[in-house]
Amino acid sequence: MSRPHRLSARGDGDQAVPREPGRGHRRGRTSTPTRPATVAGRRRRAGLLAGRRSTLTTRPDGDPELDGTDDPPDGPDRRRIALAALVAAAAISAATLVAGLLTWIPGRTGETGTARPLTAAEADRVAALRVTNLRDVRAGVRVTVGAGTARTELVGWVDWARPLAYLDVGGPGAGGDRGLVQATASALLVRPDPGALPTPARPPLVPPADRWRMRSPAGGHGLGAVRDLLIGLGADRVDPPAEGRWLRGDRAGGVPVDVLQAPLAPLGDPRPALWVDADARLHRLTGRLADGTPVTVDLTRADRATVHPVDALGGRAGQPRAPTDDEAARLAALPARLRALGGAPVAVDAPLAPSANLRATGTVNWASPSAYLAVIEEGSGRRTLRWVRPGRVAEVQRSPDGPATPPAPVPAALLAAPAGPPGDDLDRLLDAALRAARRAPAGDAVRVREDRLGDRTTVDVFEVPGGRRWWLDRGGLPHRLELRTGPGVWIRLDLTAGRAAGSGGSAASTAR
Repeated sequence: MSRPHRLSARGDGDQAVPREPGRGHRRGRTSTPTRPATVAGRRRRAGLLAGRRSTLTTRPDGDPELDGTDDPPDGPDRRRIALAALVAAAAISAATLVAGLLTWIPGRTGETGTARPLTAAEADRVAALRVTNLRDVRAGVRVTVGAGTARTELVGWVDWARPLAYLDVGGPGAGGDRGLVQATASALLVRPDPGALPTPARPPLVPPADRWRMRSPAGGHGLGAVRDLLIGLGADRVDPPAEGRWLRGDRAGGVPVDVLQAPLAPLGDPRPALWVDADARLHRLTGRLADGTPVTVDLTRADRATVHPVDALGGRAGQPRAPTDDEAARLAALPARLRALGGAPVAVDAPLAPSANLRATGTVNWASPSAYLAVIEEGSGRRTLRWVRPGRVAEVQRSPDGPATPPAPVPAALLAAPAGPPGDDLDRLLDAALRAARRAPAGDAVRVREDRLGDRTTVDVFEVPGGRRWWLDRGGLPHRLELRTGPGVWIRLDLTAGRAAGSGGSAASTAR
């Protein structure tokens, strides 16, 4: 049993220091010079080296010297305890090594530290990532899908507030997708351009107005998967990650970031890598689409150009408001204005589906009322003639090489064809145009924006109940009617106001 060591009665310069296991009391440091070693001290050291147990020697000042007398003997129980501790330490070290091997990612440029679970602050940043994108509204984007000769590259912008993606598609694997793309959460429009440069560039800020076609987004791959990924990166809710790991520190565009591995809602890959800065802004992600194709998205946070949707996706957003008294009066006078016009030549642009992108020309006659048009189905080349009256539509086939304009007078076969209810969105658009001459739009209208036609005519765009938009100039003359279809696409009927309907409309009126 160890004797309690005695405390020195020295002045303030000495401190009592507790005895360490297996060693005697150690003198506290003082300003007093170190005493030279004594003969007894040399003998004790020699005894320890020889394996002998030395005796405790007390200095004249009362401090015990280290001699090992108080150390307990190394019995069997102590050796067993020491052996068990060594075994436990070895097991812990092995487990740590295995865990490190499982989480180590080789070949990472700029790798610092060892992969570890996310901290609470890092998990919060991942959770807030999509909300931060929505708050920032938009960013420049570059997407790489696939690798090598199958690689497709997309460059442009994503607007999370609208939401809308506008991209130029290129790369060696672009194929038929080469050209421009505009996409919302519910619709995908393409403007193919096989002659475009292989390397994509930023698309023009004001998109071309023509040659846009609907594309059915195939789930899990291709343009549809990229659209879902980009638009899905913005949301009004936080998504706490179920799990995740910190991989390393890095820089993106000169900004310090953490490379984190965590599930992200719009991406099928459960373990994408995310380059996230201290403000929860995403700068880069790498992962795989639902079909397993590798994808990399780089966001340029400073590139916040305003994206202009094409007319088929609703055009510019503007600042919607209630109509003024003058604007409301123009809308109320629309039926009388249409009846006074009698009729007008019309042209239709209706991106209805990949196999039914329709173009049509003809006339509308509000006196009859009826509409007579030649319709061309792009892609298949199918051509038809349509004769539309309120609630009734008749149609006959035409020769594939027939003219793009309707013949006059109306063919007898079309007049005798059985009529049925409106069958597609083009029929519904024409039916809405004919019924507009009967009564003014009912319900609350919204003045969407001011716009221009051909850089000459200034118009006000009014949206009325039923998903219709009228483009009226300041004199109340109509220039365009738009109808919103199911997938969020607007099809349009352009009216050449002020011109007579022509012989086709007169013939249709006579036949009625």
